[in-house]
This record gives sequence, C-alpha cells and structure tokens, in this order.
Amino acid sequence: MRDERTFDIGNENPGPQLADETTEETSDELFEHFNIVADRGQGMLRLDKFLATRLENTSRNRIQAAADAGNILVNGRAAKSSYKVKPLDRISIVLPYPPHELEIIAEDIPLDIVYEDDDLIVVNKEAGMVVHPGHGNYTGTLVNALTFHLQGLPLFEAGDMRAGLVHRIDKNTSGLLVVAKHERAHAFLARQFYEHTIKRIYHALVWGNFDEDTGTIEGNIARSTTDRMRMAVYPPDGQIGKRAVTHYRVLRRFGYVTLVECRLETGRTHQIRAHMESIGHPLFNDERYGGDRILKGTTFSKYKQFVENCFALMPRHGLHALSLGFVHPTTRKEVYFESEYPADFAACIAKWESYTASRAGIETGE
Repeated sequence: MRDERTFDIGNENPGPQLADETTEETSDELFEHFNIVADRGQGMLRLDKFLATRLENTSRNRIQAAADAGNILVNGRAAKSSYKVKPLDRISIVLPYPPHELEIIAEDIPLDIVYEDDDLIVVNKEAGMVVHPGHGNYTGTLVNALTFHLQGLPLFEAGDMRAGLVHRIDKNTSGLLVVAKHERAHAFLARQFYEHTIKRIYHALVWGNFDEDTGTIEGNIARSTTDRMRMAVYPPDGQIGKRAVTHYRVLRRFGYVTLVECRLETGRTHQIRAHMESIGHPLFNDERYGGDRILKGTTFSKYKQFVENCFALMPRHGLHALSLGFVHPTTRKEVYFESEYPADFAACIAKWESYTASRAGIETGE
C-alpha cells in the first residue's frame, strides 16, 4: 500500500508557530490531501474502514463526513463510505487537518457576525485579533471567542485549536472568515478551498503607481531562507514553493500609493503581501515587507509628517478581506458576503484622497 500525503497549506509545519505566524494574510487552507493505492492482495473492505486503518488521527466519522461532501475519490470518481475497496484502487481524499489538542479557554469576546445558520458562521474579524491559539497567543483569539459563542457543539468541545476553521487571515488583516459548525460542513468547505472555487476579494493599499489598470502576479511562495517570518516568491515554473496566483485591479490612484482589488486564485501564506512586494508595491505600513517607511513621494517635511500621521491612523498593513463567496454545504446554492472597510482603513484612504486633492498646497516648501 502506497500512501502519499501533501499538505495544501502555506506553512511547511502545520503545528504551532511563532506568535505573528499563527494566522496568515491570505486564508491559508487548513486541510491536507492523501493519495493511497490499495495493495494487489487487498480484500473487499468498506472504504471508511479501509481509510480509518491507514490514516492517523482520523476517525470513521471524519472519513464519512468527507465522503458525504464528495471529498473521497476512487479511481477519479466520488465514492460513498460503503464502497468496497478493490486491489489497486487509487484513492484520493481531502480532509481538514486533524484536531490539534490544546487547552482552549472559552472567552466572551464580542464578534462581528455577518451571517450564521446551523451549518456555518461568517465573521468579520477585526485587525489585531489572532485567528487561532499558538505560541504567545493562547487567549484572546478568534477560536477562544468561537468556543464561547458555539459552546455545546461537538466541534468546539474537544479543545481543538483550529475548531471549525478551514482558512485563516493574518492577525493584522481585517475582514471575512467562514467557520464550519460541524464535520460535514467542515469537509464540504475544505473541498472548495482545495479546489480553489472559493471566491475571495481583498482590498489593499500599496505603495507606488501602476502602469496598467489590471494584472496578474504568478510566483511560487515558500518560507524565506533568510527570514523565517517572511515568505519569498520564486519562479512559477520552478521546484521551490507552492503555486500562487493573484489577480489585481486598480481602484483608486493617489499618486504615491494605490488602492487595488486583489482576487485570489490560490491561498498561500502572506500571498498578497509577498506578491505585491515582489513587483515593487509593498502594502502600506507593512513592517514585515518593507512598507512601513516612505517608499514614494517627496522629500518635504510636511509630506513626511503626513505619511507618519497615516501610519499612526492605521498602525498595521493596509489589507482588508472584503468579500467571500462559496457554495453552501446544505442548500448547495452559492452565497456571497461582503464587509465594509474598518474605521482605520477607511480613515487612511480618506486622508490620501484629501492629500491628493490638495497636493500642491501640501508640497509648497518646508
């Protein structure tokens, strides 16, 4: 029996990480993909039993939920749990990561809930909130808040640090996240993230002006070899990193900075931040990718003070997960959610709009 496991997540190590690495800007997908080929002498055995004996930390309940969501393929076709495995069957399965045990403290933290039903919850996360616990962030996270809000649900009682999560966004990125309430919804949503059918749009304030109104950035993403807190971009046809594609469209030009819409085709660690930095447009006030200093503009002291005021107004990188669209696990209909800009992001953009309108006046001498 041959078992090949590939992790479709931006991090090489899916376990606990450094404090600032516990959540990722571009919705790291929290699932894994297995490929298994049955032995030549394999006897007839139910698919769920077959997989339960071959996958670690995977109960038959999780496997059955994956099958119900269409996440198990045998020889290229979706199979039910009751399917009888035959010799040399090629089995492919997508599963959310198994529970990672940690003492989760349920905390009554206010949540901005955009939508909620029996299957899932869509949350508009504020900047500054870590998504799930990790080294240095064991309380005050979104999972702590969800564990309190959804107490009583089995998925949130086992002390799983990723309870219900199928993707995540950076600590200092604001915006929308979808969280599953049970195993079936979890598996169904994970499949969509794995197949890149989830529709995600981000708005980013970046340094510099663009020659074109639209464009696509293609470049594999992997952890930097010189700075483990950063991701690096590598050639798209190379062997290093995971495939990453970001489509962007200019929304507003402010001369020295630009507001762009980013549509993700993939969801890698720091994808937008790393991709934008790789083409010379780091996110505004992104300290990790060099956007926390003046990269474009004049040498006038008033301009320097203006930028510093913008940094103080929005003391984090300028990125907001604006919208999220996916097929609902029960109705099987496409749903779409959109969020407003948070106050700091909106205020920073308004300040740049005002500056652009009165630039001549601001730049008249010391």
